[in-house]
Amino acid sequence: MRALLPLILTALTVPLPSCTGDDTSQSAASPSEDTTTISFEKEGRLAFLQDQDTLVTLDLEVADTDSARNRGMMQRKGFPSERSGMLFPFREERERGFWMANTPLSLDLFFINADSQVVRIKKYAPPNTAKTIPSRSPAQYVLETTAGFADSYGIVEGDRVRWRRTGQPNEDL
Repeated sequence: MRALLPLILTALTVPLPSCTGDDTSQSAASPSEDTTTISFEKEGRLAFLQDQDTLVTLDLEVADTDSARNRGMMQRKGFPSERSGMLFPFREERERGFWMANTPLSLDLFFINADSQVVRIKKYAPPNTAKTIPSRSPAQYVLETTAGFADSYGIVEGDRVRWRRTGQPNEDL
């Protein structure tokens, strides 16, 4: 039993991802004890397009590392404005699964394919839940916004997006 104690203690300290998952069968981590607040970093702009017309443009934080994807909106009280969001770009298009564990606010989730088309919108995803939200179609990007964003701006599945990182050409989105 004493030989197993260090192994058990090590296993208990390994962090588990709790905001995103590439596999719809993943489960969320238990609530985090960390109360650190993470500030929003504007790293890009995204425009929603409907019939080539821009519906709305928002500021982006880009979660493009494993650490940033796993953290997502955990330990955040919200976005700086209604026109802010977090974009999760992935290297390849495939079915995705996200969850809301340790995320204290309701969000709208937009699953976007490699052709920049919105393939699924999960509106008003409930906060602090471990249930996986599947993309149901292959997606290369996932965007999180404040709950009600899709309804406020009339965004529907089939709409398109265009996005750029801050400091890149064509920053006039």
